[in-house]
Amino acid sequence: MASNSPWTPEENERFEDALAMYSENTSNRFHKIARAVGTKTVEEVRRHYEILVKDIIKIETDQIPLPKYRVITSNGRAYGNEQRQPMRNAKLQ
Repeated sequence: MASNSPWTPEENERFEDALAMYSENTSNRFHKIARAVGTKTVEEVRRHYEILVKDIIKIETDQIPLPKYRVITSNGRAYGNEQRQPMRNAKLQ
């Protein structure tokens, strides 16, 4: 089961679902999360969690700049909810 390979989107989704299911107070939390992911070891899950926590801290302390979005609209018009429409068509530069 040990892989040391990059995390796939599917593994990340299972990891995030398991994080939501098993709170910090859950005994053997990382064992249960690793079992839910199915393809990563307990240590890989723990490392992935530590990286996530560090990233969240950086985001919350403004150490990571927000991405710059370029708004693309059809014929220069916004449709429906004008505040939501630009985000629907936003693309990272």
